Amino acid sequence: MAGVVREAVGRKRWTRLIPVAIIVYIISFMDRTNIGFALGGLQKDLGIDAAQQGLAAGIFFIGYLTLQIPGGHLAERWSAKKFVGIMVLVWGLLAVATGFVQNFGQLLVVRFLLGVAEAGIWPAILVLISHWFPAAERARAYAFWMMNIAIASIITAPLSGWILSFSDWRWLFIIEGLFPFVIAAPIWWLLISDRPRDAKWCSPEERAFIEEGLAADQAAAPVHEHVSIKHVFSNSAVWRLTLVYFLIQIGFYGLNIWLPKVVKTITSGSALEVGFVTAIPYVLAMVALWYNAKGADRSGRYSTHVLLSMAIGAVALVISVATGSAMPILAVAFISIAMAGALAYDGPFWASASRAMPVMVAGSAMGLINAVGNLGGFVGPYVGGFLQDVTNGSFLAASVFLAACLLAAGLVMLTLRKTGDRPVPKESRVAGSSHRIA
Repeated sequence: MAGVVREAVGRKRWTRLIPVAIIVYIISFMDRTNIGFALGGLQKDLGIDAAQQGLAAGIFFIGYLTLQIPGGHLAERWSAKKFVGIMVLVWGLLAVATGFVQNFGQLLVVRFLLGVAEAGIWPAILVLISHWFPAAERARAYAFWMMNIAIASIITAPLSGWILSFSDWRWLFIIEGLFPFVIAAPIWWLLISDRPRDAKWCSPEERAFIEEGLAADQAAAPVHEHVSIKHVFSNSAVWRLTLVYFLIQIGFYGLNIWLPKVVKTITSGSALEVGFVTAIPYVLAMVALWYNAKGADRSGRYSTHVLLSMAIGAVALVISVATGSAMPILAVAFISIAMAGALAYDGPFWASASRAMPVMVAGSAMGLINAVGNLGGFVGPYVGGFLQDVTNGSFLAASVFLAACLLAAGLVMLTLRKTGDRPVPKESRVAGSSHRIA
């Protein structure tokens, strides 16, 4: 009973801190993936084929490499609030600039620079969350925040379809590119604090609850003297996590970028109809994200929960595309399951990653994982486009490739059971299932 009372004391950060981080990253994710709705207009106006469209979508992730490790490092040693707040304004300028490109070369340059501007925000927010949530809550905290991906897609799909219903791809980029200035930057600077001790809204009781939990985590962790950033690059667990993340991003972004086109093929609907149908998979993904993370926190078996979501996503993706336009309702149902699987890994994965390194270099480690792993966001859309070109527009070969990457990611994750999973006494798992935790 005392544990339940203490958790009730610590609930304000769930409703104050994470929703702001969600909104900021929703807009970030929107500005990187709305190109999926602009591909038709880009093909017509700039004369680019499917492989070039995939390259334009994927080159973002080459730029995304640049500030991942510095971003995580600065968030840990300097300020996540200041780093993210500055980069929000820079990426907004580049998102608007995308609407003014005149040729394929300019499109590649702006998309690359947009990746640079958004680089580092993900590991910086991961570090921020690790300062507010002890390990026993972290998978749920990460999953709650990572619902931004699903929510962003739910919003982006119908919003982008609606904008295209009365304008063109240029206005799509310009309108959505203004959101960082009018929404993301103001709420981030006004409402975010780096640590509980910096937040006036955090009560003494809640601050004590958080700091006691973090202190207990640190006391239970192995002692590492004189740990440097070199330890990040020499740690095999970090590189295995990076491989897992790379394979997942191939599957996820390969599906995400081409999803509007696949839905268009299945349903033959208008741009607005495609937008609303494309939102359906992400609604299911939000539910899967939360419950997979909740189960992972209870069991501590993060690797198993990643494998489960990957296997479900892989199988459902191939079934959906094979079903095709012959059975559109069934195809949409399975592609929704596929997207849920491709996203439900997030909470358990990053909870596992946060345990792989000493706390002083955890930000740099997560930056490395995100930096190199997100190269999969380049490979997935590009290879997906290439396979469509060589198979006369069919998405079946691409779906098999993306599904194989998802399944491989889950299998590699099993090698991290010793370093990434969190030991949970049996009595704690029973107690955890007897009451609801924020």
